[in-house]
Amino acid sequence: MTTENIDMTDFLPEKKYIDISVGESVRIVREMNELSRPRLAAITGISEATLRAIENDQLELTIEQATVLANALQVTPAILMTTGVRENTKSAA
Repeated sequence: MTTENIDMTDFLPEKKYIDISVGESVRIVREMNELSRPRLAAITGISEATLRAIENDQLELTIEQATVLANALQVTPAILMTTGVRENTKSAA
């Protein structure tokens, strides 16, 4: 088969890839749970200053912190440590 015979309209377009940092993931999930940083600090025992530094990518999130935060935010640690997501191009409606 040669490339001359391929109709590119037969293929789905590539989904966009949104690059987000670990800190952004933590902040987004925290906000989705409608928790303030001080409230999350109180729940987890992780200081507000540490949470701020993690969310601003000034401090690397440890596995232990990710586990504690994930439990409080009701997600898996992998969700918080993900550094990119595929953009959903179809609506959920």
